[in-house]
Amino acid sequence: MLTFLTALSLVIWLALTFGWQRFWLRDQMLDGDAPPPTVWPRVVAVVPARNEEETIERCLASLANQDYPGPFSIIISNDSSTDGTEAAALRAAGHFDGINVVNAAPLEAGWAGKMWALSQGIEQGRQSSPDYYWFSDADIVHGPSVLSQLVAKSEADRLAMTSLMVKLRCRQFWEKLLVPAFLYFFTLLYPFRAVNDPSSSIAGAAGGCVLLRRGALEAIGGIEAIKGAVIDDCTLARAVKVSGRRIWLGFAGQSRSLRSYGKLGDFWQMVTRSAYVQLNFSPVLLFGTTLGLAMTFLAPPALVLSALALQTPGALWAGLACLLLVITYVPTTNYCGISLPWSLTLPLAAVLFGAMTLHSALQHHVGKAGTWRGRDLH
Repeated sequence: MLTFLTALSLVIWLALTFGWQRFWLRDQMLDGDAPPPTVWPRVVAVVPARNEEETIERCLASLANQDYPGPFSIIISNDSSTDGTEAAALRAAGHFDGINVVNAAPLEAGWAGKMWALSQGIEQGRQSSPDYYWFSDADIVHGPSVLSQLVAKSEADRLAMTSLMVKLRCRQFWEKLLVPAFLYFFTLLYPFRAVNDPSSSIAGAAGGCVLLRRGALEAIGGIEAIKGAVIDDCTLARAVKVSGRRIWLGFAGQSRSLRSYGKLGDFWQMVTRSAYVQLNFSPVLLFGTTLGLAMTFLAPPALVLSALALQTPGALWAGLACLLLVITYVPTTNYCGISLPWSLTLPLAAVLFGAMTLHSALQHHVGKAGTWRGRDLH
């Protein structure tokens, strides 16, 4: 049995490393090489915000300071914030031109909060007949050329939806342990090369930074078509791709998140609110995911130790599986700007992500929806 498990572990890692769209490479980057369009289209940025007092001014300043040559305006959709978000947004609007602060109506039944706030901002922005909407989370700051690069790529490649996985904070212990693993697991589920391949059915996006053609949004029935989505970014990407339009997902060089995950509980809450949703609330998929995490990320080091202790020849195979595990993780830790030894921590991170997923399922089955940004999830 030990020999079989060792061989299976190695086969899994050979398949992942060489056969699954090279998911671990970080080669899908917004590089700014796309030629500028002849005419720069009109863009409206929509920023949904709920209780984002600490970050909203920096976010809006980064949007207002874009070097975009075409017509561009910004709408902040304040989603019933209970802190100083509205006041902070109004201060930013007083310092920069082109910012409009909208107070979203009370959340209607059947809508997820972010989708509702986006819908309110989109409705306001529709008056200027934009060619594109740029959705940005309120805790993200963008370099000055990000919008120009997004639009140039979208126009050059005829993309309906272009999104960026922004750089997440990776400074404190829990961030260094979990943020790279989060990115790694996300690309394992949604290999960027497959997302960007029109012939692949895989569709994914990163909701913190999305450039979307207005025509593509209208073609899928508007934002109300996904109004209840918890994993809104990937749901939107799937709807756009199924409609026969091209999407693109890449890593950002100039966009970064300001949100801190310095405590395990902060990250735990983020993952548990959507992990079981990702599995379609299926106990079968939950079992398969848990088994898959154990076999893929825990088995290789455990099998190395077992083979060495029992002095069996499987140590070499298991060691090769461990080596592939680490090698495929290095590009992600490099992207996150952390030192090489953190590339050895993926099995520990996998244990924690497995626990978060199980906790997400438990919360669902006991009827505890949890909260997000001070609002109950339904």
